[in-house]
Amino acid sequence: MSLQSKGSGEIPAETVRVARAAFPKGSLAIRVRDELGPLFTDEEFADLFPARGRPAWSPGRLALVLVLQFVEGLTDRQAAEAVRARIDYKYALGLDLGDPGFDFSVLSEFRDRLTGADAGRRVLDGILAGCREKGLLKSSGRARTDSTHVESSARALNWLELVTETLRSALNAMAEAAPDWLTGVSDPEWFKHYATRAEDSRFPKARAARDAVGRRVGIDGTRLLEAVLSADTPPGLVVLPEVEILRQVWVQHFHLVEGEVQRRAPKDRPPGALRLVTPYDIEARASGKRDILWDGYKVHLTETCEPDSPNLITNVTTTMATVPDNAIAGAIHADLSRRDCLPAEHWVDAGYPTASQIVAAQQDHGVALHGPVQANTSAQTSAKGGYDQEAFTIDWDAKQVTCPSGQTSRTWSNRLSQQGLPVIRVMFSAKDCRPCPERTQCISSPTRERRELRLRHHDEHHVLRAARTEQQTDQWKNRYQIRAGVEGTISQGILRCGLRRSRYRGLTKTSLQHQLTGAAINLARIDAHLTGQRRAPTRISPFAALRPAG
Repeated sequence: MSLQSKGSGEIPAETVRVARAAFPKGSLAIRVRDELGPLFTDEEFADLFPARGRPAWSPGRLALVLVLQFVEGLTDRQAAEAVRARIDYKYALGLDLGDPGFDFSVLSEFRDRLTGADAGRRVLDGILAGCREKGLLKSSGRARTDSTHVESSARALNWLELVTETLRSALNAMAEAAPDWLTGVSDPEWFKHYATRAEDSRFPKARAARDAVGRRVGIDGTRLLEAVLSADTPPGLVVLPEVEILRQVWVQHFHLVEGEVQRRAPKDRPPGALRLVTPYDIEARASGKRDILWDGYKVHLTETCEPDSPNLITNVTTTMATVPDNAIAGAIHADLSRRDCLPAEHWVDAGYPTASQIVAAQQDHGVALHGPVQANTSAQTSAKGGYDQEAFTIDWDAKQVTCPSGQTSRTWSNRLSQQGLPVIRVMFSAKDCRPCPERTQCISSPTRERRELRLRHHDEHHVLRAARTEQQTDQWKNRYQIRAGVEGTISQGILRCGLRRSRYRGLTKTSLQHQLTGAAINLARIDAHLTGQRRAPTRISPFAALRPAG
């Protein structure tokens, strides 16, 4: 299938006449086309198609169909039918009234092309480019970011279901690739245990009996892996994806103890960032936040927040569920910088800002990153009258620290924290600390003989100190209220586009879904801006409104 551009992109006169008559007040698709013009061109997606072959349906139009599909929550069949039957869609796409459209399967094929080239961001960027030309997107303003969890499209499995389904999936793949060989190595009992899905099985309720079933599955899977790795195995079985998944799951959950297959203890299993949770979505990971536990991914939405223009989503980042928020701020700023969407102020919640992130945002991108920083939780801070770091005087040039009693430090060395972050370790002399009359206010442990400090490097130390001081003021707290609006964006994405559950399997396809979700929300907000719809206020109950000030 090749790309062959068709038409000038202008809306046929008859389509315009009929659309104006059928929609005298307009519709979202019509208003967006009138305001932003053709959002996508075929040339933007030329690299996704070969030079020769049967002509493809216009990829520029398909990109817009994908966005409109997410705006209205349509299935592929419904979206294809809308292109054939709805006048406002033909107007937005610049089609003749008699254009037959395309088969619904074309949408799935086009999504696969976007996924293969990681081109989902082009769709969001195309809308942002149109908004910038019309003055709807302003740079160097304010932006805000928040994240939410995304559940995998695959069913959540408990441990017994996981290992059983993984083995069953491998058996099914081998049955298609080498049925005769599998028949020879299979145990007759396997047909009883693995012919149907694990969720249809009735596992025992007693703990001992369930452990016995788990050991049996482990033994069966180990036997199958040994057979696959033998010399007489048909070529191609070892490289089956399902066999590799089986091997990974068994390495993560089983090991040999004195020649017997045993389940690994919890502390002997790999960390959550590496551990598979389902054989059907190998990039999904298990994670948790407060009382929420899920298997899947995490998505970060960044939007503008200016009062005189629509709040547009400028960046969407999808990650593994185990990636912490404080590891993603730098990537978000880099993405915004590449697309000329960097804000002057970036407002986030407590999960994002660290001293290093605040410094990097300012030095690398000129962005002021605002968000509640972690409080000082040292024992001296908690104790009334204790000497925390603020009580010490630091001479950065001399690399020396003076304590409240006037004693100076003896060592200053660069180290790594438990999180692998660079810190400065400062130690005082035991000869000075042991007889000090202020010892109980300075050293919390009765067995420790001298005071030790762990300092961040110069810039990070001063940034964190300034942030903690500023965030105690009423002025900063009032300014920080701007961040709360992004919660409404997440709610809109969930209710309108199903943001919190992946439609597809794999990180790349899930990321494409989220890029299209961001594009769809932008079109909905542009339409609301054009029609003068007021933004919904924060919901406050009548009783809560009676709360006295202060």
